Amino acid sequence: MTQIRAQISTIDPVWAAIRTQGNEIIRNEPSMAGLIYGGILHHKSLETSLGYRIAQKLASGDMTESVLNEICCEAFAADPDLGRAARADIVAVLDRDPACHRHIEPLLYFKGYLAVQAYRVTHWLWRNDRKDIAQFMQTRASEVFGVDIHPGATVGKGLMIDHAHAIVIGETAVVGDNVSMLHSVTLGGTGKEGGDRHPKIGDGVLLGAGAKVLGNISIGHCSRVAAGSVVLAAVPPNKTVAGVPAKIVGEAGCDQPSNEMDQTLSH
Repeated sequence: MTQIRAQISTIDPVWAAIRTQGNEIIRNEPSMAGLIYGGILHHKSLETSLGYRIAQKLASGDMTESVLNEICCEAFAADPDLGRAARADIVAVLDRDPACHRHIEPLLYFKGYLAVQAYRVTHWLWRNDRKDIAQFMQTRASEVFGVDIHPGATVGKGLMIDHAHAIVIGETAVVGDNVSMLHSVTLGGTGKEGGDRHPKIGDGVLLGAGAKVLGNISIGHCSRVAAGSVVLAAVPPNKTVAGVPAKIVGEAGCDQPSNEMDQTLSH
């Protein structure tokens, strides 16, 4: 048994840590056993666990849990990148959010994490021309999690959304890898024009609480957008912008703002 556990840890350390922590929760709080067994320990992989958790959250009188679970598991089985991104997102949350202490917590308790994984399923559906079910799941995710990510948006791996309330990401938005954003961030358009109309966020960017980035503009790699800012023009890499409308107020202050999570303007 020890050898098997060691092999699992080597192959998938994130899932191995989640299972270990699940057993610890049951020992410490037996009343959680049903949740832990049903959501984690009865599953062979993070992918099937996520399919179950997403379906459980998004099910309604319009769409049963079993149908949604089947759709989610189909997506995860068809595209291994969804599972890789899900693991990168867990590691990002654990690394950057001081309120997260274990790998298992995003999967059980963090609506931002679950909302992003639901988006990843809808994006797969959208790319495979299953747009109606993608839009239905987007609507349910917005209702349940308070996070509205259009299935057509492109979101990289290692995304951390802290608190995850009132997040809006438009259809043609692009979010790079290892981005961090806080609550009430909007990546939106500037009117009712069609086409490519939403922001392009570079790798390693930090978007502060309440930041609004509007229009088909770019935020350069490893830049910071201060809380409450309204960004209407492109931002070069490695800069800090603040204000309404936002202006460059200095350098980013570090190599990876999204990892440091420093939201002060002291730099």
